[in-house]
Amino acid sequence: MPRSDRSPLLLAGLLAAAGTAHFTAPRRFDPIVPRSLPGSPRAWTYASGAAELALAAAVALPRTRKAAALATAAFFVGVFPANVKMAVDWRHRPAPQRTAAWGRLPVQLPLVLWARGVARGAERAS
Repeated sequence: MPRSDRSPLLLAGLLAAAGTAHFTAPRRFDPIVPRSLPGSPRAWTYASGAAELALAAAVALPRTRKAAALATAAFFVGVFPANVKMAVDWRHRPAPQRTAAWGRLPVQLPLVLWARGVARGAERAS
């Protein structure tokens, strides 16, 4: 299978793994939900996990891939404030945790670009 054919499936796998983690270990995600959002952090943890699972399924299917990949790019932009909150909240944690939290921030851009690339690939394939 050519690399370009694997890319959507790898993106879907990443989304599925992240979405599953929101349900299997929600306590890891609750603290990074911005306080300004209404409702409980757990509800947002589950909602974002469900969104990731739905996006994973839609990215995996060629028929819905383009729209889902564009939605995934928007999703990655939308969760960026939670990653910023985590980095700020973890500024006094031990160096490995602090490094991991700050290291997540620049990873968002390649994720957005990856999702957009999957959308472009789906457009060319159709």
